[in-house]
Order: sequence, then structure tokens, then C-alpha cells
Amino acid sequence: MKRILQPVVYVAAALYFLVDAAFMAIAKPISDWLAGHVMLRRLRAWIRSLRPYPSLALFSVPVIMLEPVKPVAAYLAATGQMLSCVVTLIVGELLKLVLVERLFSLTRDKLMKIPAFLWAYTKFRQGKAWLEATEAWQAIRAMSKAARQYLTEMKRSAAVAFRQSQLGDHRSP
Repeated sequence: MKRILQPVVYVAAALYFLVDAAFMAIAKPISDWLAGHVMLRRLRAWIRSLRPYPSLALFSVPVIMLEPVKPVAAYLAATGQMLSCVVTLIVGELLKLVLVERLFSLTRDKLMKIPAFLWAYTKFRQGKAWLEATEAWQAIRAMSKAARQYLTEMKRSAAVAFRQSQLGDHRSP
């Protein structure tokens, strides 16, 4: 039974990780923008003043509060509420990841002083490095890059065409 379930668990874990990785690509720039634009100096100073275990407790809050978003989204999808499912999943995941990213960046050094956290984070980084080294990941990254370049070129072409049409409109009385 264990041999049968092991591949299923690996596939489920990989899918779970991929969903978080995909959302993290969006959440990281949002988190960085918030760090540069939202002035919460007192809150940042308080978070940085926490010792390792209170930092871990604070770091855990958004995960504990927002992790149930995935099963809720799955329930909404199963009951045919696809728009609600997608909105719930996107908003919940982005909120969770932005909060976790900000808290991690503020408390990373203290969290790494906790042996179990350091071990888990090291395993996470190893898993991420393994996934990013796979041929499938490289292929998806290449397709993603090509799609972004194509969209950028299409946007540029549309802007040029729009400007030319605007110039043409101004010339004719």
C-alpha cells in the first residue's frame, strides 16, 4: 500500500509546490513594491525586535489563516462555482504569499536560528533547486519566456499602430 501511495503523494506535493511557485512569481514583486512604498516603520521595527520563536509564531499566522483557501477553492470548483473558485484561490494565495514573503524577509535571520526551521528551509531549497533543474521545469520556463517576449512585442506593435492611427486622425480635417 505504501508503494502505491508514495507516487501519488509525490505528485500531489509537486503540484502543491508548483502552484505556490507560480503564485510566488506574482507575489514577490508585490511584496517588494509594498516594502518600498508602504511606510510601516514602527511595525517593521517591532517585527524585527522579536526573538526567534515569537518570529516563528508570527510567521505562521498567515499560513495558518490562509492555507485553507485551497480546499475552499476546491469545494467551490466541485460545486460548479468556478468564478468564485478562481477569485478565492488567487486572492487567498496572493495575500498569503505576500504576507509570508514580507514576514520572512523581516525575520529570516532569526528563523534560521531555530534548528527545525533551518532544516525544513534547507530541504525546501533543495527541493526547489531539484525542481528547477528538471527538464520539464526548463521547458516551461523557456515557453514562459517566449510567451512574455511575444506579448511584449504585440503590445509594442499595438502601441505603434495606435499612435499612427492617432496621427492620421489629426491630419484629416
